[in-house]
Amino acid sequence: MYVSRKHLSRRTLLRGIGAAFALPALDAMTPAFAATSQGQAATRMAFLYAPNGIDMRNWAPPSEGFIPLNGPLPKSLPRILRPLESLRKDFSVLSGLTHNGGRALQDGAGDHARAAASFLTGAHPRKTAGADIHNGPSADQMAAKQLGSATKFPSLELTLEAGGQAGSCDSGYSCAYTNNISWRTAETPMPPEGDPRQLFERLFAGVDTSETAVARARRLKYEKSILDQVMEDTKRLQGGLGRTDRRKLDEYLDAVRAIETRIEGAEKAGTQKAPEMERPDGVPAEFHEYARLMMDMLFVAFQTDTTRIATLMLGREGSTRPYREIDVPDAHHPITHHQNKPDLLEKICKINTYHVEQVAYFLNKLRQTPEGDSNLLDRSVIVYGSGISDGNSHKHHDLPVLLAGRGNGTFANQGRHLVYPHDTPMTNLYLTMLDRVGVKVDRIGDSRGPLAL
Repeated sequence: MYVSRKHLSRRTLLRGIGAAFALPALDAMTPAFAATSQGQAATRMAFLYAPNGIDMRNWAPPSEGFIPLNGPLPKSLPRILRPLESLRKDFSVLSGLTHNGGRALQDGAGDHARAAASFLTGAHPRKTAGADIHNGPSADQMAAKQLGSATKFPSLELTLEAGGQAGSCDSGYSCAYTNNISWRTAETPMPPEGDPRQLFERLFAGVDTSETAVARARRLKYEKSILDQVMEDTKRLQGGLGRTDRRKLDEYLDAVRAIETRIEGAEKAGTQKAPEMERPDGVPAEFHEYARLMMDMLFVAFQTDTTRIATLMLGREGSTRPYREIDVPDAHHPITHHQNKPDLLEKICKINTYHVEQVAYFLNKLRQTPEGDSNLLDRSVIVYGSGISDGNSHKHHDLPVLLAGRGNGTFANQGRHLVYPHDTPMTNLYLTMLDRVGVKVDRIGDSRGPLAL
């Protein structure tokens, strides 16, 4: 690989035997990295999904308008959003949005399946547990279709709770609905990756996971990391970089090494678990460690412009995961049928706050990472929310929605609580997001037009 001191292509890779992965944004890549073919800085887009609804009493700020910068409750953030306190200028809370496709519409039970299926599609999924699934294309895949050719991966689909794609998972609805929020077409879901090792090798080894068995076995035999394989190329590259770029590259390589070490540690720990534990090797036992490991890899994918579009499910819809690390040993889904019992509502609030803590971790990493004259959070637009508001009543209106980042200045006016008229389609938000990043579509599901933001 030849590297000029004057200019590096955005697509410059570190290469070695069986390994090839992208670099972070370096000053030597300017202006190549800083702009797309349309002359605009690259915008990243992510959709983070929370299962089973939210304790709405502790979610929405009390009034419309700018969220105060300081002060105790009620002027400060509601309990669930308090982990985002340091980011209050970087996000807005949107109230009043609805997914009509999540409602029964004469199909009976199955709200959890419909909640996940409609979250990014705005469609009402066909009630079937067979192969004749039908939903709708999702907003992320509409963006990937038009923008994905600019990056190694058109999109990434991730999950923190893997599930099957066949059979019935919710009152006659296919598991394909409960376990996916990303749909390439109405009949084709994009199954998310939940195995950290598989994601790591996909991102950093430069080969499909289905083709890594021989190379991975050879590397493990000699206990060589992916970074060890590209060390020669790394040294050659560093010799042609300025001081600032060398520091950035060192920090990036340290981050990749740390991720690899964490995965290896989790794999070793996984071999000591009881055989009835159903989880893939490499998944940390603690939820926050798992979430941050996957978010770190998503962060690096954004940092290196390996992808610009991603989805991440914090759990599958109807999840029964317990959260013993925060003193909630109960299965998540059953306690959301709280019947207004204070003890159950408290447990739900703990889970919701715990989830937002992980979101805050990811957003802070983006904000703390410079890119050009800005940072990765300002260059991104991130949605966090759920397809259900109150889990006890399975409501699909007045959904909990958070919009973070500035999308390269297209969402500059953050720090607000925006309240929309009852039953405003949530797909209006997606239509607006896609339009502002240059993706032109006439309609997303039940959208009726752009959202005032």
